[in-house]
Amino acid sequence: MVDKLVLSDDDVLAADLLRGHTDTIVLGILRRTDSYGFEIFKWIRDGTGGRHEIKEATLYASYRRLVRDGLIESYWGDETQGGRRKYYRITDAGHAVYQRNVAAWTVTRDLIDTLLDLADRAGRPDLSAGGQP
Repeated sequence: MVDKLVLSDDDVLAADLLRGHTDTIVLGILRRTDSYGFEIFKWIRDGTGGRHEIKEATLYASYRRLVRDGLIESYWGDETQGGRRKYYRITDAGHAVYQRNVAAWTVTRDLIDTLLDLADRAGRPDLSAGGQP
């Protein structure tokens, strides 16, 4: 099932773009503090003003993958605030992967921005009449 932004149907593409970055989003949250699964869900939802929610099933699949890959660790919290919760913390390897993923995203974003702005550049060739660059 597709994770959808809580916006119009036109914004489904934005959700598709974000979906490939779920692990990096989780690592980004955990680099600040340890957290349990539903709390991470709330950080994402509330941090975007409710514009984006990642389904809990998608997040739990991400947690399992990140633990398996040694990028986060899990541990059980105490029961002083209700039921026992599984918490997650980022590892040194997770910090390194997070930094690498953010750097790759920055390069990709800059490249996409450049490509989208090609038509706005002065001196561009006029391709409207079938001309070639």
